[in-house]
Amino acid sequence: MHQRPDEPPPLQVLIIGTGFAGLGLAIRLRQAGIEDFLLLEKAHALGGTWRDNRYPGAACDVPSHLYCFSFEPKADWSRTYAPQAEILAYLQHCADKYGVSAHIRFGAEVEAARFDASTGLWQVSCGNGQVLHARALVSACGQLNRPAYPLIEGQQRFQGETFHSACWNPDYDLRGKRVAVIGSGASAVQFVPQIVPQVAGLLLFQRSAPYVIAKPDRAYRPWEQRLLRRCPGLLRLDRGLKYLQHEVRALAFIAFPRLMALYIGRFRRHLARAVSDPALRRQLTPDYPLGCKRILISNDYYPALTQAQVRVVSQPIQRLTEQAVVTGDGEVHQVDAIIYASGFAATDFLAPMRINGLAGRELNQAWREGAEAYKGISVSGFPNLFLLYGPNTNLGHNSIVYMLESQFAYVLGCLDWLRQPGLRYLDVKLAVQQRYNQSLQQRLRRSVWEQGCSSWYKLASGKHTNNWPDFTFVYRKQTRAPEPNDYDLIR
Repeated sequence: MHQRPDEPPPLQVLIIGTGFAGLGLAIRLRQAGIEDFLLLEKAHALGGTWRDNRYPGAACDVPSHLYCFSFEPKADWSRTYAPQAEILAYLQHCADKYGVSAHIRFGAEVEAARFDASTGLWQVSCGNGQVLHARALVSACGQLNRPAYPLIEGQQRFQGETFHSACWNPDYDLRGKRVAVIGSGASAVQFVPQIVPQVAGLLLFQRSAPYVIAKPDRAYRPWEQRLLRRCPGLLRLDRGLKYLQHEVRALAFIAFPRLMALYIGRFRRHLARAVSDPALRRQLTPDYPLGCKRILISNDYYPALTQAQVRVVSQPIQRLTEQAVVTGDGEVHQVDAIIYASGFAATDFLAPMRINGLAGRELNQAWREGAEAYKGISVSGFPNLFLLYGPNTNLGHNSIVYMLESQFAYVLGCLDWLRQPGLRYLDVKLAVQQRYNQSLQQRLRRSVWEQGCSSWYKLASGKHTNNWPDFTFVYRKQTRAPEPNDYDLIR
């Protein structure tokens, strides 16, 4: 693999994606004095998941003061749980303030990346024909960036409007329409209450009911915002208290699943207050242990489902026709539009990119039994490649931004090594990666996610590829700095 004369010289770092992960690392690179980097973004605006998910009611389910960078606290969030547009504006603010906007190349979707052991460089090919070379390649694509669609017979036959919640069509007027919503996860819980007042009828097709508890959300008062602006210490204290409050919940997720019983009462009271009809209440009561799938928070989801024009359908979908959804009991549900609220391809981390490492080995082949990485960051056989929000770094109990900031420190430590004279590449040892992941899977077997349900957290084989089975401060300690003994350092 040789560079053509018309190709630009190799970069120090190439980052794929401009969400929290990509922008945060870019800011840390500039703070460390590294300017020789680029961010590649497939879209024409930054923001990742907060750019894509523009459905009505889109908001964060982590408190605002926790869901921002520690080095760029925000005192004037409008609500205790920030709405999508505000988070997107915050990311744009960070990119502008810290001077990383000029390092972003938009409309550059990465199709393939190949590592050349002789030069220690990654060659990255984009869909627009650009080819770039870099010492280090960082995937900041996240776990929730590719919408997943259920496979339903007759999908191509349906003649009405269809779109995924992550590709919301704002030009389609829902007023007076009969709408089918397929899926009842985190997105549906947010947008269904927003569209119910507009539609003539809404059919919610749920495969399994989610656990939904009350959301302690409210608007911040102007005097609170002023006080937090004037007293940064108070903002830090509030963030610290919220961190501890969320971190304590890890005990129920990772060590003592029986503690989830404390939340069962909250769920039952929340459901009973909102839904008086016993039959609907039974339909909305999950048949798996609480915490096994993502716990959702909403104050208006259950009230929305009690409206006269709404019906919850638990029968499995058999097929689609030109104008209807047909369920397993033979009932034909006439609809004008279908909105897929069916989540993301969360376990296919770097797909659809083709990533080739040492000896041309393909990453999908290395991950044929499920994605895994060392500390969620390095993959053996793929030198100088670093993943942010990679395998087993998702959380059920706290803010992913805290995990990302832990990873930034680790990746910067690895990049420091790469700047040593004569070091061509670093590759995590296979035995180190295997030991780490065996221990990880053993700990996951004690977690609430192993209590008897299928979820996007794990594969059909039972392997957990998404969640972190410990406290976040334990992860921070593990990622404070890379250990030279964990890697083959090739000079």
